[in-house]
Formats: sequence, structure tokens, C-alpha cells
Amino acid sequence: MNKTELAQQVASRAGVDASAAKSAVEAVFESIADELANGGEVSVSGFGKFSVSDRAARQGVNPATGEKIQIAASKAAKFSAASGLKGKLNG
Repeated sequence: MNKTELAQQVASRAGVDASAAKSAVEAVFESIADELANGGEVSVSGFGKFSVSDRAARQGVNPATGEKIQIAASKAAKFSAASGLKGKLNG
């Protein structure tokens, strides 16, 4: 499912028009991204938690040449599913 299909599902389930649902879906994603960019986390009860994970700098190898390279430290978005979502997935 892509973002357009998600917006269509939201529109049909919430009984709103497609453009309003698309705006709402985009606003949710932007809000989550903004909070993570500011170092925060977003918890949705019964669904899960979005947070930021720090990756340390490390040494890697270029697979084409075998040359050792330095990989810089970075941040990545992380999602942890809540028990309610895990229960729904595992029936």
C-alpha cells in the first residue's frame, strides 16, 4: 500500500472526501518526521512508537575494490510495534 492508497482507505473508513484524507495523511507523516528531526519520539497507543536511533561511526569495505572506508555516524528512524499491533499480526 502506498500513500495514495492509504489516503483512499482513510477517506472510505472516515467518511470524508479523498482530498481531506490525503491532507490528513500527509500532515500525520510530516508531524512524525518533524518530531523525530527535533530529537523526540511519537507514541501511538496500541500501534507503536517512532523514535530516533543513533548509529556510531564505523569502518566498512567497498565491495567493488576491497578498499576500507570510514562510514560516518548517522541517525535513523526506528519503529517499535506495540503489543496490540503484534497481536493483530499474529492472530
